[in-house]
Amino acid sequence: MNLQDEVAQLFVEMREGIYRYVLSLGVYPPQAQEAAQEVFLRLYVALTRGEPIQNRRAWVVRVAHNLGLKIRSHQNSNTPFEPDVEMRLADSELNPEQRLLDRERMVRFHRAVENLSDQQRRCLRLRLEGLRYPDIAAVLGISSSAVGEFLRRAIAKLRKVSRE
Repeated sequence: MNLQDEVAQLFVEMREGIYRYVLSLGVYPPQAQEAAQEVFLRLYVALTRGEPIQNRRAWVVRVAHNLGLKIRSHQNSNTPFEPDVEMRLADSELNPEQRLLDRERMVRFHRAVENLSDQQRRCLRLRLEGLRYPDIAAVLGISSSAVGEFLRRAIAKLRKVSRE
């Protein structure tokens, strides 16, 4: 398999996750779509230059992370999450009372996620994308033990909210 095919295969496998991750950083959808494509273009260029990249998946996420933060810093404002939009898009067969309870639970959960520290949210999102602790550590420039501690605290806070 040639280099172009390898990058294309990785693009197909990771594109949606990278797009969602960049969105989670607060980047608007059109810019997030461009960023997801830019990341894989940068990977291809780096590989054709002969740069040694041991873990391509971690490299892609790290570049997406940095690019997403850079793009977000140039945006006019950061639009907060709107649970109403998500609930309207969801097709549900639930009765009105159950929908209201589910909506309230979803709002509480999203508020709890918003109240996590930036590092806790980043670690949690990268873990949800399937990265292991060492890969998350490499992306964020922290130790693996710090990743574990951030995730432990985040999960404890979210569990507490889910029990309320």
